[in-house]
Amino acid sequence: MASGSVVSEAPNGAARIAGVPLFELRGISKAFPGVKALDDVSFDIRSGEVHMLVGENGAGKSTLMKVLCGAYRADSGSFFYNGEPVTIDDPAAARQFGIAVIFQEFTLVPYLDIAQNIFLGREIPGRLPGFIDQRRIHSEAKRVLDLIGFDIDPHLPLHRLGVAQQQMVEIAKALSQDARILVMDEPTAALSDRETERLFAMIKRLKDSGVAIVYISHRLGEVFALGDRITVLRDGRKIASVLPAETTPDQLVTLMVGRPVDTTYTRASRPVPGKVALEVTNLSGPSGFSDINLTVRAGEIVGLCGLVGSGRSEVARAIFGADRITAGEIRLFGEPIGASPEESVRRGMALIPENRKTQGLALNRSVSDNIILAGLRKLFPSGLYVPRRAIKAARAIIDKLRIATPTPRRAVATLSGGNQQKVVIGKWLNADARFFIFDEPTRGIDVGAKAEIFRLLDHLVHDGAAVLMISSEQIEIVHICDRAYVMRGGHIAGELAHHELTEANIVRLGIHQ
Repeated sequence: MASGSVVSEAPNGAARIAGVPLFELRGISKAFPGVKALDDVSFDIRSGEVHMLVGENGAGKSTLMKVLCGAYRADSGSFFYNGEPVTIDDPAAARQFGIAVIFQEFTLVPYLDIAQNIFLGREIPGRLPGFIDQRRIHSEAKRVLDLIGFDIDPHLPLHRLGVAQQQMVEIAKALSQDARILVMDEPTAALSDRETERLFAMIKRLKDSGVAIVYISHRLGEVFALGDRITVLRDGRKIASVLPAETTPDQLVTLMVGRPVDTTYTRASRPVPGKVALEVTNLSGPSGFSDINLTVRAGEIVGLCGLVGSGRSEVARAIFGADRITAGEIRLFGEPIGASPEESVRRGMALIPENRKTQGLALNRSVSDNIILAGLRKLFPSGLYVPRRAIKAARAIIDKLRIATPTPRRAVATLSGGNQQKVVIGKWLNADARFFIFDEPTRGIDVGAKAEIFRLLDHLVHDGAAVLMISSEQIEIVHICDRAYVMRGGHIAGELAHHELTEANIVRLGIHQ
């Protein structure tokens, strides 16, 4: 074997010898208290290639990329750039090699404007010492935003943007660094189909120009549509490196989870709908939605879908009482409900929000604290906190949802994004919730965990609960929901019965002018 060559594995065990990669990690290990996140992982990155990195939540994907970009220091292992050994001890060292990362959890500052976020830490100096060239920063930001097809004023403060728009700013921030190695961690999780198409076109242009791209995704369609090579991690170890043409989605899922998984999310049976749990009449709000009418019955999973920006999350927040309404009525189990989250929770309503990091979790608190938070009154009716009872309740949820944490006392901020989402869902299972709003419940969640969450939704409605589910993945709405409302421009464009639920009908209602 020639010096400097590497071997990539095929599914049948055959070896392929390729040239020296642009960047290579060899034998990387990384441990945290109570868990070994990476165990002797080797991974290479090649110019002009999209290298897919897949695995369940907690498999080590994000940890490996944080080692690559210098956010974490590996306990052992080596780095090679164009075949030469190098050292990466911090993010500044990684940037010298052209490494830029778009993390799944945003690294943006809400009260700076878009341009300031894009060039944060890399401000362009002005003519006078100590001054920043704001005009050039904003013109350069506009150039990068135009590159990805994001038509927006770079002077806008970030906190005025939705989640999908913030994701586009994250992408622009990474591209502004003239990256030679670009890591994307679930970049389409909050994007609409149209925005995703623009992103894919941009990735092709970057690939054609020689940029090396590492792409982390739980969406198998993306993995096979974009990937030139796929590497699978499981439990902190590299399981395989395969070519898309030589594997199938089912085989890939089995490699990821170590067992066969049903990726169609088919529900075996559906309960007969019972009494009306939620009735919304002529609801309007200052965030742009108006004249919303919908009902959800006990035993039903009802979808609320449409393009990103159509008003789905705004309606959900208004129903829960998190956002103000200007007209209309909300009735929960036949009784009018006021406009406050406290009353909604007391009356049996639960909201699993779109943005778990800022709206669903107390990041500095433990997994146990977060899980029991919504059910404090149920767990401790006397008002006296009993630590042993709290830990027991938390452990039951951890086991039920297979939350990957070494102990219930671990800070929830240290968990992977998918396990954080499970904690958000789990905290309502200790409460007396009977009506659940799931806003993008599978965002950033692997295929195995998705199946578990959908089974959980199915169990909830079979036990008599009612569910309103928002999802940008139309296939989820089609397979999981009993019926669905489609939103367009802040209004309900139409309702689809179960026999009418198809991706084509959802798109037709969602974009029809």
